[in-house]
Amino acid sequence: MIAMAARRFELCARLPKAPWKWLRRGLCLAGAFLLAASASSKEGMDSKTRIDIIRGLLREVAVTKIPLPRGKRGVYVDRQGKLDQADAQKEIRTNGLAMQAGTPAEITKIEFKSSEVVFEINGGGKSGKKWYQHIEIDGVPTVTTEDENAPQQNLAFGSSITLDYGQALPDLSVAQLKQILSGTLDFARHTPTVLYSPNLPPQFKQAIKDHKVVVGMDRDAVLSAKGSPDRRVREVRDGVEQEDWIYGNPPHVLFVTFDGDQVVSVKQY
Repeated sequence: MIAMAARRFELCARLPKAPWKWLRRGLCLAGAFLLAASASSKEGMDSKTRIDIIRGLLREVAVTKIPLPRGKRGVYVDRQGKLDQADAQKEIRTNGLAMQAGTPAEITKIEFKSSEVVFEINGGGKSGKKWYQHIEIDGVPTVTTEDENAPQQNLAFGSSITLDYGQALPDLSVAQLKQILSGTLDFARHTPTVLYSPNLPPQFKQAIKDHKVVVGMDRDAVLSAKGSPDRRVREVRDGVEQEDWIYGNPPHVLFVTFDGDQVVSVKQY
């Protein structure tokens, strides 16, 4: 359409400049401007399509087909869904592994850029540092860790997948995006526990079958047992940051409390 607008401008410029024909020439240029405006307004993905994608994919749970790295960058796929293998391996070597293949993966945020769509997985790959841990005075951190060998409490267990379309994003449908992501995420598998249940203790296997949560489970097991929580709340308790996954609404509410990646408390009201 942009090419059509350019051609229209060219034709208008060739019209005779006789005084009595200025009106015709002016109307021609006005039409060209309208055509150009229409072309530019439709360049890229429109807002309605973005809303449809958010409604269709946000909070969608799939199963990872590939290992995903920690860190803000995550992995990249092109418009055909081809994974940048070299970049993915580099990110895993640099930042460590966030999620193994066969792990339940929830899309927790979708960000649109001019030629990219970024899908945050399981909360993303942020480091988990608290805001006050970034503060320095004269180059000296204001907060230090007493025991450098102590295990970290705020590790990131999520990642991200970026679709790099290579040009302005067209109006992609949810089905098309699922197809593009099908090399990294399996949206068709509704019982992801079969992928890793052999590694689970018998009591966890039974709890998952019964759709229950017990102390000691990790996030993957809880997702398999109960699905995605309705709400997530993070609080610092006794100096340790914990996360509550909340299922249901009053008066019937289930609180699942995580310390790191492990369930430490389950309360049913």
